[in-house]
Amino acid sequence: MTAVPREVTSRYIDPLTQVWLGAARLVGLHVVRTPDAYASTDGRGTLAIGEDTALDADDSLAQMIFHELCHSLVEGECSFEAPDWGMDNTGPDHDWREHACLRVQWVLTGRHGLRKLFAPTTEFRAFWDRLSGDVLADRTERSVEAAISALQRSSRAPWAPALSEALAATARIASNALRFADPDTLWSAVASAPALHPTGLPLGESAGTCGTCAWRFDSRGKLACRQSGSRVDAAWPACERHEAALDCQTCGACCRAAYHSVEVSKRDPVVKKHPSMIVDRGTYLEVLRDGDRCAALEGGTLANDKREPFRCVIYDDRPKTCRDFTLGSANCLTARRRVGLSQ
Repeated sequence: MTAVPREVTSRYIDPLTQVWLGAARLVGLHVVRTPDAYASTDGRGTLAIGEDTALDADDSLAQMIFHELCHSLVEGECSFEAPDWGMDNTGPDHDWREHACLRVQWVLTGRHGLRKLFAPTTEFRAFWDRLSGDVLADRTERSVEAAISALQRSSRAPWAPALSEALAATARIASNALRFADPDTLWSAVASAPALHPTGLPLGESAGTCGTCAWRFDSRGKLACRQSGSRVDAAWPACERHEAALDCQTCGACCRAAYHSVEVSKRDPVVKKHPSMIVDRGTYLEVLRDGDRCAALEGGTLANDKREPFRCVIYDDRPKTCRDFTLGSANCLTARRRVGLSQ
């Protein structure tokens, strides 16, 4: 029988590879494979990933691309214009940036049951393996602040909607593969995606409830949520944005980069009690600022990637503007979001 030559008009590509190459492209990256790097960006739109021979058996190109996108989330929009996202892989800031990246991965993959499929395989795998529960709970951690800000960015361009759509597509593929998976493969470790919280937000992993959340408030006699803007039941389990308590004295969000001026009435007692803290602008008075924060705010120093608590030195005599700033209000949530303390 004579063989009939045929023309090959298409090529096969692994489904997850296709999803994440497409996601990278939509975010603004061109992915290339190289024998000369494990993972690297050039600051001009190219993401280079090592060839398969450089990867471990539990690595995948999809997981590698996802990890790099999480780095970009931590470093921010400008990181696309800097080689290796602007990170110094040998400097003192390297560890907390990697930890922030892994916290972001933990949260995003947890929403889809993909933590084991997309677990990192770098030297920071030990840190990943220690993560559990609410990995954003300790707001004194520098890496937690950075991770919260990164999660906020994930809902904005250039990452949205490509990143969330790629994760959802991965979950669908993984769910189908699970039915046929050999037990020694990563496909067998895929978990079911958790149900959403009744508000529509991702379900949380803390032991709290809507009734113990700092963002609950009374709305015409009914319990409501600042985060979702909807009515809630006190008995509902915590959502991903649950926070058990807020403390003005240790937070200081409204006194930092969140707002840039606090006007003061001439009759406000703080004018006479703390004149060195007041600036006369001619037509109005305002509290003195020290860079991007109120001059009356102390603390917040970083040591070993932990931030010490803040403290207002004129708290008992603070201006009326500050007294009217309500703990747990919409403005409070905005301030905390701006400094990376709340989602």
